[in-house]
Amino acid sequence: MCAAPKQGQKLPAGVDVEKETVLTGQVLDGDGQPVGGAFVRLLDGTGEFTAEVVASGTGDFRFFAAPGMWTLRALSPRGNGDVTVHPDGTGVYDQDVTVAKAS
Repeated sequence: MCAAPKQGQKLPAGVDVEKETVLTGQVLDGDGQPVGGAFVRLLDGTGEFTAEVVASGTGDFRFFAAPGMWTLRALSPRGNGDVTVHPDGTGVYDQDVTVAKAS
């Protein structure tokens, strides 16, 4: 299959990636298809809930965070998934989350 490469999300006007840490990505199923409407949670390094967003229809999500260790947890009818990210400074950190049904 031939397709355009993933372009990433467009950040809102006024976001200065030299001063902010942005965690962005897409929720995907096991076949690599976007999962719209998934709840995406941001958990801090101790596992404490920090924030939650609903993924767009194309599975996209975004959080503004601080450098450190974070867990992105996606919850959806198609399954759940976690991924840990370690932004070490300002900038955009792109990390997809794959969900799967528990077996």
